[in-house]
Amino acid sequence: MKFRGSYTVCVTPFDAQGQVDLAALRSYVDWQIDEGVHGLVPLGSTGEFLSLTREERAAVAETVISQAAGRVPVLIGTAAEWTDEAIALSREAESLGADGVMLVPPYYSSPTEAELTVHFTRVAEALGIPVMLYNNPFTANVDLGAALVARLSEVDNIRYIKDTTKNVHRVTELLDACKGRMTVFAGYYPWESYLAGAEGYSSVMSNIAPALSARTFTETVDGDGALGRELYLRSLPLINALAGDLYVSATKAAMRMTGRPMGDPRPPRLPLPTDAEARLRAILGDLDLLR
Repeated sequence: MKFRGSYTVCVTPFDAQGQVDLAALRSYVDWQIDEGVHGLVPLGSTGEFLSLTREERAAVAETVISQAAGRVPVLIGTAAEWTDEAIALSREAESLGADGVMLVPPYYSSPTEAELTVHFTRVAEALGIPVMLYNNPFTANVDLGAALVARLSEVDNIRYIKDTTKNVHRVTELLDACKGRMTVFAGYYPWESYLAGAEGYSSVMSNIAPALSARTFTETVDGDGALGRELYLRSLPLINALAGDLYVSATKAAMRMTGRPMGDPRPPRLPLPTDAEARLRAILGDLDLLR
């Protein structure tokens, strides 16, 4: 299969005691698919993967994969600071039935391009499913530039990249450098990225408004372009509200306001401050999403 469309980067639900709520996760997966999302990506940054134990990561992956049951592709976030651990997590995801894995670079060691090449190549060569690179220089401390990505695109299984630089021109650079070997997913600003050639959106807002995110892609890329732009402009305040440093807290606050509570984020993250929550509530009200 080819990954394409609006893919939700899933939150991880916690109960009142702060434990992973697998029953809520199963309900969430069904709701997302019923709303028309094109794919699911648990255990990414929005999924608080760094705040989960190894056992919890496996449980979340297994739950999403089994509940989706092949209805949409599932890519599991398998990032780790140590290459051998990333390989182990990725193999585990493949054994559970994942359709692909998503890998942010090692996020503390600030690896060189040579080290990044070894890291991603070793993971990809250990798998029979595709790897989506996740470029997020704001949190990973390295930027996967077009020249490096072009070299990585020559490795079997490295066929996708989520680019979260906020630089839409990067889409053009990546597509030109990779010569058809790489499919680009936007991390920010999906409409502009679609026009530049991106074929997907790794969507945080889709946790709250999955149908709106999916329809924006469908209309912009495959349907009525003017309607796609209209839908995007309507959703842009929500996209921006979820794009700051408190994106996990904001996403979970929005889900509570829209009637699908997923618990508070785990410490050291705190619930969204009151003033930010009021601004977010106003945006959700304008979108008629409050419950």
